[in-house]
Order: sequence, then structure tokens, then C-alpha cells
Amino acid sequence: MFKRKTLVTALLLVVGATALSAQPAAHPSAKRTLVRAGHLLDVKTGKLLDNETIVVVGENIQSIAPSASVAQQPGDAVIDLKGMTVLPGLIDVHTHLTGDPDFDPYRELTTTDAKEAITGVANARTTLLAGITSVRNVGAGGYSDVDLRDAINAGQVPGPRMQVSGPPLGITGGHCDENLLPLKYHVVGEGVADGIAAVQQKVRQNIKYGADLIKICATGGVLSKGDDPQASQYTLEEMRAIVADAHRLGRKVAAHSHGSQGILWASEAGVDSIEHGSYINDEAIAEMKKNGTYLVPTLYLEDWQIEKGSLPPFYHQKMVDVSAVAKTNIKRAMQAGVKIAMGTDAAVYPHGLNAHELDVYVNQLGMTPLAALQTATINAVDLMGWTAKTGALEPGKWADIIAVEKSPLEDVRILQDVKFVMKGGVVYRNESK
Repeated sequence: MFKRKTLVTALLLVVGATALSAQPAAHPSAKRTLVRAGHLLDVKTGKLLDNETIVVVGENIQSIAPSASVAQQPGDAVIDLKGMTVLPGLIDVHTHLTGDPDFDPYRELTTTDAKEAITGVANARTTLLAGITSVRNVGAGGYSDVDLRDAINAGQVPGPRMQVSGPPLGITGGHCDENLLPLKYHVVGEGVADGIAAVQQKVRQNIKYGADLIKICATGGVLSKGDDPQASQYTLEEMRAIVADAHRLGRKVAAHSHGSQGILWASEAGVDSIEHGSYINDEAIAEMKKNGTYLVPTLYLEDWQIEKGSLPPFYHQKMVDVSAVAKTNIKRAMQAGVKIAMGTDAAVYPHGLNAHELDVYVNQLGMTPLAALQTATINAVDLMGWTAKTGALEPGKWADIIAVEKSPLEDVRILQDVKFVMKGGVVYRNESK
């Protein structure tokens, strides 16, 4: 309880400085806002409609109609985006807002939960201003992501809508354990649990303290010492127990999985998404298609780390090895029809560059711009269970709206330069003029 109070205090200490740059109040008024769009992109069909007006009341879209038929009324606020292409806010289903791309072991060991919370405040704002209006945060220490989500929802700090996992579950000595210190310190990762009874208890504990979903480490990872990304960690039986409890309690499960055996077992166990999927093979692809399991590739981080990263040697070599095979394998999964949702592992590269992931899908893996955009909209909200709330510009959904200078169907890289951001009827960025 003391840790949770400390985290909340840390968040509130930085509210004053952050709020100065957040622009308007967090709660929109009930008056109408008319968003005059030069071009409106239907992300379901790829159809581009000219001269449309989105009528926003409160935090929701009330109606969408040709601008000529929507007259301005007394008291209306008007946002002129006539020279812009308007589309729904983007969604990143694999982020770590409370982390940054500094993997120096000493810094990792000296980072406190309170520092994570403060870091999360800054990164949440950066992410929102980049046009990412919703995220899944899949792993954070001390439930700092729970507190960050709650602070955003309360209007204390600006940031995207969040689904959060709290500490990820993992085996002793595995990717989600703490392996940088020697035995004499007896340090164990927060989410470590071995055996069916232990993983059931850990799932229930995470839900008790506010988790919206459960994150597990089904295989080893890259940015961890002493484990193998290709080696499976949890057994099939342990993962089945995790999924059974999570689903019964209304939570989805995201499985960090690089190796093919771990991917296969996680999908068999019923997880909702495979994160990374670097060594996915034909057997795992077939299993994921059969079960409807989403694949969440995290590929741009590999380009960024190889070009600009500065990892310790025991991380760097694993990054090189994974990067050598991941894109080829994931391209095969995409072409086979595995469902894809955009995730980036933001924190392994700098926050705010999330849309670079779509550039990789299109210009390195051959996905069409519309299909890539759908991974960050309608597919992402399907995975999150938010289809009725966001992911497309439709009446009744949240007014989560972004605008760019030309259609992303012409060049998906335009999404790296978002000029307008509205979340829930509140404008956080407007450089349209």
C-alpha cells in the first residue's frame, strides 16, 4: 500500500509541469464541436470521403455528414481541417510507457517504481501527441502503469487510453525475472511464479491490484541476461491454468513469445495474442490461424536498435540474432493470414515513433497501406475488446481523431508527422494551420 501511495504522489508532483503543455481541460463540455474534414478516411473500406463534418458532443462522435448539410449553430466550436486527411487515432497494443531505451544494467538496477511513474507521465504525453490515442501497456514495475492509467482517466495528466497488465508473469530465471544481481541479494522479479497453483495466484493478484489484462513470458527474451529467446519457459499446463483464470475473470492474455515452441504452446493454451513471434514456424502459424490468435510484431525496434542503440554485449548479440530472422518469419505469417495487430515495444526505442512500425509492415514486409493501417485501428481494438468504443470514425464512438497532411494510403509514413490530435473530444495538438 505504501508503494502505491508513493507512486500516486510521484505522479501528482509532476502534474503541474505537465499540465501546462497539455493544452485544454481534460473534460470536454457538452456543446457541439464541428470538425470540418477536407478528407475523411474510412479505415474499414479504405474509402476517402471529401468535405465531411464530424459532430462531436462531449467525448463522443454524434454524427458524420457532408459539410454542406451541417450548418454551424450558435455556440458551436469549429475546427478547420479542410486541408487535411482525418482518420481515427492510432492504437499500439504493445507499449511500456514507464520505461525508456536505456538498458545500462546499473540504471536498470537503480530505477525505482516512483521513477517509472514519473517517466510514464512524460512518455504518455509524447505518445498521445504522436497520434496514439489508445495503448496496451504490457509490463511495468510496482503497478506503476495502473497508477498512470488512473491518473490519465482522472484528467490529472495527458496520455492515451490505457489497458495495463502490471508486472508480467514469468518463470524463475526467465525473461521476466531479475537476473542482473548475484545470489547473495536474493532478488526475484515481481511476476515470478512457478507451477499451476503459483501462476493462478499471480493472475488473481494482478487483477486485484488493477490489471486489465495478463502478460506472460512464454519464452526467453532479448533484453534479459542468461536466457534464450528460442527456449520455451512456461509449460503448456501452466499457460492453460493462466488463461483459464484470466478469461474466467474477464481478462485477456498476451504472451511474450519469440521461440516457435513457446508460440505453439501459448496459442494451444488459448492466449489472445503472441507478442514478437520472431521464430514463428509453419506449425505455429497453423495453430494461430486455427485458434484466431493475434500476432503482435514489434519490428521497428530492431531497426532502431541496430542503427542507434547502445546495448550491453549480452543483450546486443541476442538483438542481432533475432533481427536476422524475425522479419522473414513474420512476413510468412502475415502472408498466411494470421491476424495482425500493431505493437511496437515502445521503450525499446524512443516513445513517439510508434508509427514507424507501419512503415516496416508496408515497405519491408509488403503489406498494403490500408492493411497496415487496419492493424493499428480495427484489428487493434478487436484484440482489446474495444470495437464498440473506438478504432473507426463512427457515431457513438469516442471522438479519438487525428489528422495528417495527405492520405496515408498514398504514403503510410505521413503518420509519423501527425498534425492534429483529439482524444475524447479534447484537442491536444493542432498544427493544421
